[in-house]
Amino acid sequence: MSRLNRNLQDEGFCAVGSVWFLCFSFLFLSSFTADLYAATRVRSGLIVLYDFASTSGLIVKDRSGVGKPIDLKITNPDSVRRMEGSLEILEETLIRSPKPASRLNASIRISGEITIEAWLRPSNISQKGPARIVSLSQNGSQRNFTLGQDGDKYDVRLRTSKTSSNGIPSVSSGGKILTPELTHVVYTRDRTGRTRIYINGEMNVEKTVRGATTQWPGSYHLALANEHSKGRPWLGTYYLVALYGRDLLPNEVVQNYEVGPKVDKPINKVATQQSESDSDDVFVTHIAPMLARHCLECHNADSSKGKLDLSSKEAAFAGSKNGTVLAPGKSSESVFWEVVESDDMPDERPPLSSQEKKMLKEWIDSGADWTLEVIDPSDYDLDQKAGENWVQRLTVEEYIETVRSAVGVDIEKEAKEVLPADIRADGFSNTSYNLNVDLGHIEAFAKLAAIIVKQMDVETFASKFSKSRKFTDDDMGKLVSNMGKWLLRGPLEEHEVIVFRGISTTVAGAGGSFEEAVGLIIEAMLQSPRFLYRIENQRGDGTPWPIGDYEMASRLSYILWGGPPDQKLMAVADAGELYDRTAIGKQIRRMLKDPRARKRSARFVSEWLDLERLSNLDPSSDLFPNWDSRLADDMRDETLAFFEEVVWIQERPISDLLNAQLTFATARLASHYGLEVRGEGFERYDLSNVPSRGGILTQGSVLTVGGNEASMVTRGLFVLKDILRGKVKNPPADLDTTPVPTEPGFSHRRIAEARIADTSCGGCHSKFEPLAFGLEKFDGVGAYHEKDAHGNSLREDGEILFPNQQKPVSYDTAATLMNLLAESDRVRETITWKLTQFALGRPLVASDAPILDKIHKSAQKEGGTYVDLISAIVRSDLVQMTPTEKTF
Repeated sequence: MSRLNRNLQDEGFCAVGSVWFLCFSFLFLSSFTADLYAATRVRSGLIVLYDFASTSGLIVKDRSGVGKPIDLKITNPDSVRRMEGSLEILEETLIRSPKPASRLNASIRISGEITIEAWLRPSNISQKGPARIVSLSQNGSQRNFTLGQDGDKYDVRLRTSKTSSNGIPSVSSGGKILTPELTHVVYTRDRTGRTRIYINGEMNVEKTVRGATTQWPGSYHLALANEHSKGRPWLGTYYLVALYGRDLLPNEVVQNYEVGPKVDKPINKVATQQSESDSDDVFVTHIAPMLARHCLECHNADSSKGKLDLSSKEAAFAGSKNGTVLAPGKSSESVFWEVVESDDMPDERPPLSSQEKKMLKEWIDSGADWTLEVIDPSDYDLDQKAGENWVQRLTVEEYIETVRSAVGVDIEKEAKEVLPADIRADGFSNTSYNLNVDLGHIEAFAKLAAIIVKQMDVETFASKFSKSRKFTDDDMGKLVSNMGKWLLRGPLEEHEVIVFRGISTTVAGAGGSFEEAVGLIIEAMLQSPRFLYRIENQRGDGTPWPIGDYEMASRLSYILWGGPPDQKLMAVADAGELYDRTAIGKQIRRMLKDPRARKRSARFVSEWLDLERLSNLDPSSDLFPNWDSRLADDMRDETLAFFEEVVWIQERPISDLLNAQLTFATARLASHYGLEVRGEGFERYDLSNVPSRGGILTQGSVLTVGGNEASMVTRGLFVLKDILRGKVKNPPADLDTTPVPTEPGFSHRRIAEARIADTSCGGCHSKFEPLAFGLEKFDGVGAYHEKDAHGNSLREDGEILFPNQQKPVSYDTAATLMNLLAESDRVRETITWKLTQFALGRPLVASDAPILDKIHKSAQKEGGTYVDLISAIVRSDLVQMTPTEKTF
């Protein structure tokens, strides 16, 4: 081991193979709760709120409804005048929390972000000190933060690792901005140190206050109108004071300004006061999922066993053949409760648990408030926890594109050789919970980092971020900060700069060169979690928060491009403009014109239809002696070329993928399909006069999902789950699922019809096998036949029952079936769900459904193209907001 390597190891860097792997740790937290207040004041991230509603008494109540209230006590009541909605400070006094504001301290210390908001009227413009308006401090020289008045300016002191214990240097508003008028003052600071002061909804000043808040003392009390040690009094009138554990975005500051100082009452109880008996919450979060799990298999719109349909409010309250199903307020008169309580229902399924029964009875007795028009069982296919969006590792494809975009090195060949393949889960290989990292990944990333650096001109790359070649802390710190911001897709925190800079210190001490130092720093960055993962802040108060600018930039670029933000997008993030939907719209339009957008969309269709499956396609040589293995590649390329033509060149609605009358084929594939052979390369074919072909379901890439036997079970399940977003129970574990072979007199359809007629099988098979009847004339490798190998005539007519519909729709040809699918809003909804799942990198759950409905309607209103849909997804709260874990 070289002296340089030994020194690096001594400094805390650990060797993996022949290269160095920088060890980091980080916290991943995520959850989701709904915003419980009306669309008035911003609630997410709120910690304390004083609206001064009381007209008497010594206590100023914290009315945030978040956690344990941080109430304040007035030490000299004769010095104040209380009126409803205001507190006037007439002479020196102190209003403080009797105990340390631990929850406030902890929340800001953890998040590193803060917003101080006040509606106030200063008594005059001569108060100095600065006079304390709001202060979390101990005395005149020890504080975590203070909003004060210094003559005709507002002054804010914030303690960080880069400022003094007194919060010096402070940030002040522009001079002569303070007047003895009613004023809305807001101070915000994000984790990168970007600090802003707003006056009456308009930004007055923006500066940078670097450093971390992690060392905040937790023993400080909160105070209004003075310092705890006295001597810094403020005189004036308070109308509202609010403190947040995050930085409000500019549009949110404007929102609060436009609302004014009046605080509306909450529409629901909040936080610890929220009542579990709230009927809306109970039905949506408990009763509807319960019905979906236990009842809708038999009692839905299409089956209605016992003439009972529990999938919609109207049908459920209409009753059944046995009488009144649900009697609101009277469980004893409800047939539904009677059969559930006695365990007669669910039939041939495990009964409801005692807790579920208790909840159901209480819901009926409380009025059976049914708040959804329709319960779609597919919305409840996964537990709510499946939608928790934990940190996402880059997929292999995203890693390759990220390296190419960030440092200009094409690492595709090496990455695909050494990185473990990403495994599909819930239909996609970018599903975050399945993107694990094992020793194989660690070794591969370390090896790749070394290869990448060897292919780089390190000094030229470094010169983009700093012209200095000195080893001083300041010079290397600047290089690390600027280079790290680009490679790691956002500003570095102080401790990160120190860690990376430490590599150069060690290299210099070992006599190494500047190039060696920078190369090792880049290697370390390429292996750090911030490069390999898409890491976002998830620490908060348990409610959804608006996502930060740099996090939004990464979401945009990885959703639209499958790679990192470019310089233009980073510049918009630097300017703090990605909160603005107009600015986001401009970036979306720009980015969708980039070739990477087409490549990313092709990745989506490949994942959705599982086209990678074709790489392992190996049909039976006995059944298909003329099979050419190159046909599998042709089929995959056919679908991708077809997708690009329909989606990008013709800009048609994405649902036209189901029936567009065109395709692309090589000579091999054209001959296989029975089309005219035109040339060896890919040729475009007009299928207007070829009734057997048209749309993705008639292409070999999809038809081969049925295997050698062209299984109607497998094909039908594909249509049900991936085209119609339908749901069916899994077969019993001991069931023999070996396909039944055809024979003279028994085609695949005849065999399927026999299964459907069987009472032990038909309940499930009737939901999906008829969906494949229109595809019977296509064999296991996608070739078209009028008769099978036994001379059985094949058919293409049938019926399709769309989920949540009562009556099936007949079709007489495969072409008619394709038109029904292309025109179905259910199919369009499925595509919305599929593309959104791919964009988010996580399964979708019931709580996402209302937003998905908005996305779907918005996209369809615009035309239903891929561009319309992906734009609606990016503009939605599923991308614009992030769930937070309640950490304070």
